[in-house]
Amino acid sequence: MEKSDSTRQSLIKKAVIAEWFLISYNILEGVASIAAGIFAGSIALVGFGLDSFIEVSSAAILIWRFAQHGDLEEEDRREKKALIFVGYSFFALAAYVLYESSRKLILHEMPDASIFGLVIATLSILVMPPLGLLKKNLAKQLKSKALEADAMETMICSYLSFTLLLGLGLNALFGWWWADPVAGLIMIYFLIKEGREAISGDSCCGKEQH
Repeated sequence: MEKSDSTRQSLIKKAVIAEWFLISYNILEGVASIAAGIFAGSIALVGFGLDSFIEVSSAAILIWRFAQHGDLEEEDRREKKALIFVGYSFFALAAYVLYESSRKLILHEMPDASIFGLVIATLSILVMPPLGLLKKNLAKQLKSKALEADAMETMICSYLSFTLLLGLGLNALFGWWWADPVAGLIMIYFLIKEGREAISGDSCCGKEQH
């Protein structure tokens, strides 16, 4: 049974609010993570911060998508172009993390323990899962493949937060200098996966069903 226009618009409004919250949080998280990463010499933390801005791009695309009124085919065409750009951004980030993490391992560079980084990762673990589940529920009600894929991206961010927390925690507690670059290397799989899905159209490019 199709939802009434007023009900659909209410759901869309909730989805847009969720995306704006994600944008606001990730901008703060991204700036703080990159600053803390540069200060501590943490590649994983810098990479996490850069990933936050990619999440911002994805959220912005969803806001743009729901703001469009008119021909769905034209909306999908524009969104696909934007997602291809985001997909290649993931590849660029993966290459950066691979280079820096490998260099750290080869040169045995030890990052300073970053308590601030641990706090950032912990906050993300607390914030992202509920937000991802909220967007997944809204996507189901709206029958939106785009929002569903974006919700999955938010959940992946939760895993990246856990990976970051593990790497920084092991370094802070036990002095395992290699944990940070290894944590960065673990991120690469997910970055490439997200990039491939965006470019192939398996991510947020699917047409919404009304």
